[in-house]
Amino acid sequence: MPKTIIISNRLPIKVQRTEEGLAYETSEGGLATGLGSIYKQGHNVWIGWPGTYFEDEAEEKQVHDDLSKQSMLPVFLTESEIRDYYEGFSNETLWPTFHYFSQYAVYEDAYWQAYQTVNQKFCDAVMEAAEPGDTIWIHDYQLLLLPELLREELPKSSIGFFQHIPFPSFEVFRLLPWREQILRGMLGADLIGFHTYDDARHFLSSVSRIVGLNTAQGLIDNGYRHIMVDAFPMGIDYDKYAALADSPETKAKIEEYRAALPDQKIVLSIDRLDYSKGIPQRLQAYELFLKEHPEFLGKVTLSMLVVPSRDQVEKYRQLKETIDELVGRINSSFRTITWNPIQYFYRSFPIEELSALYCVADIALVTPMRDGMNLVCKEFIASKLDHKGVLILSEMAGASRELADAILINPNDLGQIVRSLHEALTMPEEEQMLRMEHMQDLVRRYNIHHWVEIFMNRLEYIKVKQMSMATEYLSEEESTQLAENFKKANQRMLFLDYDGTLTSFKKDPTHAFPDEELLEILRCLAQDPKNRLVIVSGRDRNTLHKWLGHLPVDFIAEHGVWLKKHEGEWEMLQHLSDAWKTEVRPIMELHVSRTPGSFIEEKDFSLVWHYRKVDPTLAELRARELSNYLMFMAANINLQVMEGDKIVEVKNVEVNKGIGTTRWLEQFPHDLILCIGDDRTDEDMFSVMPEEAFTIKVGSARSHARFSLDNSQEVRKLLKALCE
Repeated sequence: MPKTIIISNRLPIKVQRTEEGLAYETSEGGLATGLGSIYKQGHNVWIGWPGTYFEDEAEEKQVHDDLSKQSMLPVFLTESEIRDYYEGFSNETLWPTFHYFSQYAVYEDAYWQAYQTVNQKFCDAVMEAAEPGDTIWIHDYQLLLLPELLREELPKSSIGFFQHIPFPSFEVFRLLPWREQILRGMLGADLIGFHTYDDARHFLSSVSRIVGLNTAQGLIDNGYRHIMVDAFPMGIDYDKYAALADSPETKAKIEEYRAALPDQKIVLSIDRLDYSKGIPQRLQAYELFLKEHPEFLGKVTLSMLVVPSRDQVEKYRQLKETIDELVGRINSSFRTITWNPIQYFYRSFPIEELSALYCVADIALVTPMRDGMNLVCKEFIASKLDHKGVLILSEMAGASRELADAILINPNDLGQIVRSLHEALTMPEEEQMLRMEHMQDLVRRYNIHHWVEIFMNRLEYIKVKQMSMATEYLSEEESTQLAENFKKANQRMLFLDYDGTLTSFKKDPTHAFPDEELLEILRCLAQDPKNRLVIVSGRDRNTLHKWLGHLPVDFIAEHGVWLKKHEGEWEMLQHLSDAWKTEVRPIMELHVSRTPGSFIEEKDFSLVWHYRKVDPTLAELRARELSNYLMFMAANINLQVMEGDKIVEVKNVEVNKGIGTTRWLEQFPHDLILCIGDDRTDEDMFSVMPEEAFTIKVGSARSHARFSLDNSQEVRKLLKALCE
């Protein structure tokens, strides 16, 4: 049975050494919580680091055997790998960069080497467990190179990747010296998921501008397959947290907390120790609140939980000192004999105690400077069985895109946090309940199971799409079959693209005129009364007529704008306007002035920017810029932007080669169809062909066509064979 292999840096269980021997305890973190129950279904397996290092082989074997019984496969890392790959590259290079704290990022070659080594180690571990048909789901920023490594080993496998932290804008991401290798690593996946649309947009922008691949409608075309990029806001196990809040253990803890803090409004804050969480700013805002609203002195308590994390790293140690000093200052400034403004805990809490804190809290104060999603706010919402309570949420957290009924704040605006605290503390119960019920409906509906289901459905969808675009090389056997069918047929229809199909590309498009060999092949095919030969091209009608008009062939010119049967006159497929050219031409002219070697070709209803003669590095940059800008414009004026071989073309959206070829299919009888093309514009033609047609894509193995050939020489060879 095919299985799902989940891969993350850490397993959902971590191994610890105790006096009694090895102990296994559940890991903290949203991923372990979120996927904890899912990997146990069927034959699924979870691969990851077990949380500590081992020097004893017997210990390693024991851990391997123990975890295997729980559907887990450990990846063992050395002490130096943990230091350089995890604490180093992952948390001192990627984490600060992806959270917009580039000034903290460390660019160390030794870290990068370790990161590559460990990603390869994970790849080797997956290869031990993977079988044909398995689905592989990779998680988070510690394993950005793994999708590509696995793609090389398992080219046909279904690979999903999900990033749980933000993806920064191109301007920030490009600061990384290894930016291209990281992007190419991620592009090994079939589906790449983020929490928010902004993260997906930033990723697509970086792929477009750094790797130079075409990105449109959330799909990346890498020349072999389409890669889908989408936003999947992660949920929590709503029922689990709601049931936990109603359990006897939690209720006992609630009574205990209420007795310890009688008549207090409780503001709850829960974070891991990290500079991205905005803890010092939150404390400063709370201090300002107490100064500006003395009427709340003695009536409100901030219960602040900070979970220890990486406190051996200097920046985190300094952060902890800052937090300790702020808490000390605020408490010493405002406390009384019977009241402490802040209850500060620097440790992790059991889940029952966390649930009780969620239940007793009147306000959850969640104010990260940057966060991928932040599940604390969703856990708080799920725990409020009485529907009372207010969520104050940073708009920099991914969850803010969903939870519009929270009080949204900018974590850098201390005054706004003060005003929000006052609004939350004085909010009528009816309004609290209305807001909370809306948020609970949303968090209940879009829970962790929904997140997994949606992600897996999209992964399955993109694989089906890829399969539908997979072609096979036209073998000798298939060529022979085509020749036999061709010989038997009495009414053959041949649709042939020109540039890149019948002739190779030239630096100057005007030099791509037909040579004597091509003219002889076309003359031979066109003279056979059983053949109807149609040249389908993006070129303008005058050029096509000048080069091939003396032959008895039909034409579909300018991607389907102009049509001509060899015995008739040119006619327009439908009435079109070219008024848009006045808006688009100046933009293309600006790019010509900035890009030596480029030029504009004007057709009746399209404009083409050619860059075949441009320096390749500059060409990719300018083509991306122009294409992105034109796509932004085109959405408003009913145009289509197409990237072909060293061109960017803008044309009316109402016309394409598919509409033109459909006219011929409807008008003329046929018992054999041969259709050959080489670029994206020919996909419209392939997609309207009947299933039995011989469709051939030149230069690519990914197409709606059934078969592929490598170049125009092979096309000519095939057509010569049909002539004979």
